[in-house]
Amino acid sequence: MAVGLAVGLFLVVLVLIIAQPRGLSIGWTALGGAIVALLLGIVSWTNVGTVVGIVWDATLTFVAVILISLILDAVGFFEWSALHMIRVARGHGLRLFLLLGVLGALVAMLFANDGAALILTPIVYEQAKALKLDPKATVALIMASGFIADTTSLPLVVSNLVNIVSAGYFHLGFGSYALRMVPVDLVALGASLGVLYLFYRRSIPASVTTADLRSPASAIKDPRVFRAVWVVLGLLLVGYFASQFLQWPVAIFAGAAAVGLLVIAHRSPVVPIPSLVKNAPWKIVVFSIGMYVVVFGLRNVGLTHLLGTVLTALGTHGAVAGIVGTGVVAAALSSVMNNMPTVLINALAIHDAAVGPTLHTAMAYANVVGCDLGPKFTPIGSLATLLWLHVLEQRGVRITWGYYMRVGVTLTIPVLLVTLIALWGWSAVIG
Repeated sequence: MAVGLAVGLFLVVLVLIIAQPRGLSIGWTALGGAIVALLLGIVSWTNVGTVVGIVWDATLTFVAVILISLILDAVGFFEWSALHMIRVARGHGLRLFLLLGVLGALVAMLFANDGAALILTPIVYEQAKALKLDPKATVALIMASGFIADTTSLPLVVSNLVNIVSAGYFHLGFGSYALRMVPVDLVALGASLGVLYLFYRRSIPASVTTADLRSPASAIKDPRVFRAVWVVLGLLLVGYFASQFLQWPVAIFAGAAAVGLLVIAHRSPVVPIPSLVKNAPWKIVVFSIGMYVVVFGLRNVGLTHLLGTVLTALGTHGAVAGIVGTGVVAAALSSVMNNMPTVLINALAIHDAAVGPTLHTAMAYANVVGCDLGPKFTPIGSLATLLWLHVLEQRGVRITWGYYMRVGVTLTIPVLLVTLIALWGWSAVIG
């Protein structure tokens, strides 16, 4: 009876979150699911306290990072970056394709995959129009920017909300995480660019005309804030690494940087502070707590323990099977039920897996890889993808679910496997 209630509630909440009928907020849906779970006795108030302890740092860090990216977008930082990359390409079509991919990876690294997909993609679209690219070339650049945003969101704790949640749950320090995942992310970037080129090589123009392109300097809307951004970002990066040694939550440093930029930009005519603060993803805080309370219901009825036995079985066949298997399971679950609930379900299962400490840690990282890349299989794999498709449709670019899944499956499978093998190899090197 309890198992049926827990699974049924989870599925109802998941469907409502993905469908969002009549614009129903994902935060209210998840909160409602958590309240029902409490009323049904599936979870306890102790579980709620545990969940808050797990996700508060992750969600507040994510809100701060997105708020920072919104300020940077308002002053023209990302458009300035894109125009620089286009000029460096010097009219060479393939070089332009690759450089914009690298830019997407850098933005995802520092400002999370959501920032890269939702802010950089419209800029890429507008620049494609300015370059007078044909529809096939435009779609190639847009799909590449969206794909790269997720597949290269591995390197830092702050590069993806999934990373932040995992790092908090398994107590992975910022420096230790970066040491493990930066080299793996470079492999993911190379593999991503390789498969994207093979898939879209016929759509990439041999050359592009950049004579009428705006200068990068023209994109800067407030030079004073633009200059201050570099100082704040430098201090923020130092703070991130210091967080491990000081054992302070990453949210403290991300929050301080966001507040600092808000103070610096409060008199800027191009930065609408009230609007940016209002539009920051505050609902993700409520969503994460509510969704994970519902997930804890699955744990309480023993379902995550069953998954833990599967991971244990994989681990008995060695590190390769344990790491690759965990990543594939995470990717598959993410593709059908969204990566946000999946990351905690798998984290709870990894916690229950009877494997050695070295493999246990490697499985935690494999879970990150699977939950970062798995959403590319289907449009429902992440909320950011659904919003990304909506943003594109508003600009007259319609990507059908059928086309997305055909591209996603074709491109993601090789990148996922290569990245997981790289994780295994690098983990064996550093121990």
